[in-house]
Amino acid sequence: MPRVQLPAVTPKHRVWNKGRIIGQKRPLLPKQVWAIRARLELAGNLRDLALFNVAIDSKLRGCDLVKLAVIDLMKDDRVRERVSVVQSKTKRPVQFELVENTRDSVAAWIKSPEMIGSHFMFPSRFHERPHISTRQYGRLVRDWVVATGLEPSGYGTHSLRRTKAAEIYRKTGNLRAVQLLLGHTKVDSTVRYLGVELEDALSIAEGVDM
Repeated sequence: MPRVQLPAVTPKHRVWNKGRIIGQKRPLLPKQVWAIRARLELAGNLRDLALFNVAIDSKLRGCDLVKLAVIDLMKDDRVRERVSVVQSKTKRPVQFELVENTRDSVAAWIKSPEMIGSHFMFPSRFHERPHISTRQYGRLVRDWVVATGLEPSGYGTHSLRRTKAAEIYRKTGNLRAVQLLLGHTKVDSTVRYLGVELEDALSIAEGVDM
């Protein structure tokens, strides 16, 4: 009896991005930053408050943020006003400022019992890990966003990296400054990262009278 060749059937896989918002994650607005910060302060969550504030000020990628050491932010028992770290992705140094509010939250966290003997700023609660993972950081960001009433699919760890950079660009229009603060090697990367469009450029130009 001859064999019947059946047509190949390709199994249907669930589309990974079905129902998700695809594209760059939105930066937080100033009022959203203050809402998250206020919730963490009221909850007395010293670690998360310090992590959130440093994330906003540093504009670091998650992989660099979670690996910050105490010595990176502290000198002579004082929190540094300016910090320089080498980025994992580019192997190039990037500098950032820590405003007074952030320095206060870092100082409070450093003095807490959980930080005794810790080399890293944000140690993991799991003994096999020296610091929190980028995945854990992502879960924390999701929790903060949800608690503030925002749609979590539109925000992520890059939202915190972009927040201050987007606000600086909005107020100054200085792409070169934002490029340096983000540690981008090319200004084109900064343009794409901020989602700068012609309308943005025209709005800035309209505000300049020669």
